[in-house]
Amino acid sequence: MTAGRESADAALGAGAGWRDQPPLDPDVRRAFLDARRRSQEERYDTLHAPTYDEHWGEISPSHADFVGRLLERTRPGGMILDAPCGTGKYWPLVLASGRTLVGIDQSAGMLRVAAAKHPEVPIARLGLQELAIEGLFDAVMCVDALENVGPEDWPVVLARLCRAARPGVPIYMTVELLDEDEVRQGFVAARAAGIPVVPGEHVDVTSDGALGYHYYPDAASVRSWVDGAGLERLDGRVGDGYQHLLVRRPG
Repeated sequence: MTAGRESADAALGAGAGWRDQPPLDPDVRRAFLDARRRSQEERYDTLHAPTYDEHWGEISPSHADFVGRLLERTRPGGMILDAPCGTGKYWPLVLASGRTLVGIDQSAGMLRVAAAKHPEVPIARLGLQELAIEGLFDAVMCVDALENVGPEDWPVVLARLCRAARPGVPIYMTVELLDEDEVRQGFVAARAAGIPVVPGEHVDVTSDGALGYHYYPDAASVRSWVDGAGLERLDGRVGDGYQHLLVRRPG
């Protein structure tokens, strides 16, 4: 580590306990998170949707494994919520099992691609933070998505996913992982640039001048949010760059 990096770390309190930072102004944080959501939606609509399957359409072994574990706990013929669904990447696995699907996503562009591939699946343009469905689904999937959700919104999103599920049914969710030192360095660089990030958030300036956004929460925070939502932990492991979690709404 360079002397400049060491001094920046020290100024930001980014030593061994670098995730323990004083809170930022809530209004500043809310404006930052809302701007990131708008930017991500625009980028998925215009940039990622046309080429998403080409670049990221392959399903990793651990993802396929946990979709299978979800299906094993889902009643035959049951209806599954895929939130957000993106381009319907995981739909063939679900449909082949004899279950039905509903997909939601805040990106109209991603939904158009999903609908073109699977016109039989109902879809709705809806963000995780706005999901307001009560006890309708026999299982819920939230895959490759929570890295786009800021820490202030995690409890809201988990509560809404939980309420969408029938009591006692499974929920599969993933948490993207990144080397802790890379996460720390990203936090230090963003704070030094005057960006109001909190520990775990990683931003980068993209080619069109927008701020790319990912959030990598620590394991203790994830456990706290899962428990706070009243979700029962059933299964979990790390694989292919993600923490895979299978939880259940208490029945």
